[in-house]
Amino acid sequence: MVHFGVFVLGFSSALWSFTAAHAEDKGRRLIGPGQPIEASEGDDVILPCSVSPDYNVEDLTVEWSLPDLKPDPSDRLRRVDYVFVYRRRREEVHMKLRAFVGRTELFEDELKVGNISLKISNVTLADAGKYRCFIPKLEGGVKEAVVRLVVEPRANSTLTTETQTYSPTPEPNRETGVEVGRPPLRTLVVCGCIALVVVVAGFGVAYFLLKRCVREKETLHHLIKPIPASLLNVI
Repeated sequence: MVHFGVFVLGFSSALWSFTAAHAEDKGRRLIGPGQPIEASEGDDVILPCSVSPDYNVEDLTVEWSLPDLKPDPSDRLRRVDYVFVYRRRREEVHMKLRAFVGRTELFEDELKVGNISLKISNVTLADAGKYRCFIPKLEGGVKEAVVRLVVEPRANSTLTTETQTYSPTPEPNRETGVEVGRPPLRTLVVCGCIALVVVVAGFGVAYFLLKRCVREKETLHHLIKPIPASLLNVI
């Protein structure tokens, strides 16, 4: 009876462990951040997505795509716009959109724990939108998650655009007291000084030439002697 009881207890324990493991396997799901990811134009950004609980996906296919992107009219047979495709332990570069070639990658060392987060380098305003991470052969649970990316323009580019748009009606700068679109006071002072130097130099040259002309006339007057009156009478 004792041996039978031990056998029943061991069998029950093994059955419970198998059931729990099987239930855990069926309960795997992909999890996204749950809120938009914000980035500035030109930054590198990471779109989080991972399997819960941890699970090795090195031998599975991992896909990142843009579900809301309109289909390319030049390629009507292509139904999915891939941003990144991982298959057979390597990246399928030929399947991704040209705009993302060389700009997207996975953390391959993290695939063994189910981390399939996507890194996008040098994001642009056109990169904003919804991204779908998907593992087709993930057993049980949720096989996909959606991450929304928000890209803000750079502050300097916004300032340049506003300056170009509103240049006809300049507004005073609160920090410097100089109105936008007008030359600063320092520039006006420098230009005034240069103009004054040019005028003074012009007067100096004119005075020198005039004085030289007077001296030449005086010298010529001394060289020319008057004809004596006696010679005039002879003539």
